[in-house]
Amino acid sequence: MTSAPTPGTDRGFLVEIERFQGPLDLLLHLIRQQDIDIFDIPIRRITDQFVRAVAGIRASELDSAGEFLEMAATLIRIKAQMLLPRPESDEDEDPRAELVRRLLEYEQIREITRRMERAEAERSRRFTRGFVESRPRPDPEDTPLETTWSELFEVALSVTLPEVIDDTHRVTPRTVSMDDKVGLILGRLETEHGFAFRTILRPFAVEGGEFRMHGVMTLLAGLELSRRRRIHLRQSAPFHELWIYPWEGDQGDPVLDDSLSGNPDPAADGTRPGAPAADGADSGAPAALPTPSEAPPPQETP
Repeated sequence: MTSAPTPGTDRGFLVEIERFQGPLDLLLHLIRQQDIDIFDIPIRRITDQFVRAVAGIRASELDSAGEFLEMAATLIRIKAQMLLPRPESDEDEDPRAELVRRLLEYEQIREITRRMERAEAERSRRFTRGFVESRPRPDPEDTPLETTWSELFEVALSVTLPEVIDDTHRVTPRTVSMDDKVGLILGRLETEHGFAFRTILRPFAVEGGEFRMHGVMTLLAGLELSRRRRIHLRQSAPFHELWIYPWEGDQGDPVLDDSLSGNPDPAADGTRPGAPAADGADSGAPAALPTPSEAPPPQETP
C-alpha cells in the first residue's frame, strides 16, 4: 500500500492495494486483513486506520484525492453517531448499514472484475488461425480450337441419340372369365355330391397374380350360382372350409349366360313374373344338406 504520487503520471494522489484502487479498496482491505465481520465493523478502529492511511495527502493533491477524504469524513461521521446517544425512534437503525451495503456491492464488482481478468488472460494464451488471402490465379488463356468443321461434323454424327422410352401404361386383359369358372363348378357337381372350395383351385396353384385372379373369379362364380339357386354354399364356422353342394330344392334359372350378363329372363323357368308358386313346391328354401362332417371327402383331381 502506497500513498505517494506515482512517478511519471499526472494522476496525483494514488492508493494502490494489490491491483485495485479507490477508498473502498482501502477500506475493504483493512477489514479483510484483520478478519473483521463486515456486518459488525468496529468503526472506531477502522476509522483511525483509514485516517492514518490518507494522512499523507498534501494540499496540492486535494482535488485528485477527494474520494478518500469523503470516505474519511463518512467514517468520522459514523463514529460520532455511534458515540452519541440516539433517539428512541432511531435505535433500530444502524449508522453503519449504508457503509456495509456499499462495501458488499463493491466486493461483488471486484469479484466480477477478477473473473473477467482471468478469462482475458486465459484467452490471451490462445492463438487462432489467421486469415490467409487466397493466391491470385492467372487468367485462363484463350486457346484456339485446332480442328476443322468437317471433323466437328463427323463427331456430331457419331453421337448416339438416347432411345425413346415408351412409358405408356397398357392394360392387359385378363384371360380368366366367370363363365369358365361357372362351367368348372357345375362340371364338378355332375360327378360329385359336394367338394371343398380349395380343391377346385389346386390346378391353378402357380406363383404370381394369376392364381389370385383364378381364386377371385371362382369365388364370384360360386356366389352368383348360389344367388341363382344352382348351388348351395355351406360353412360350419367363420374361416372354416367352404363346401359346395348342388341345389336340391327348386332349380333356379337354367339360362345362366343371360343371368350372368345382367339380363335375366323371368320366363326361362316356365313362370311368369308375379305368378304364385305351385302347390306343394318349396318356396326357395334349401333342402336339408349334410353337415361338413357328414359330407364325403372331396375327390382329388388328377
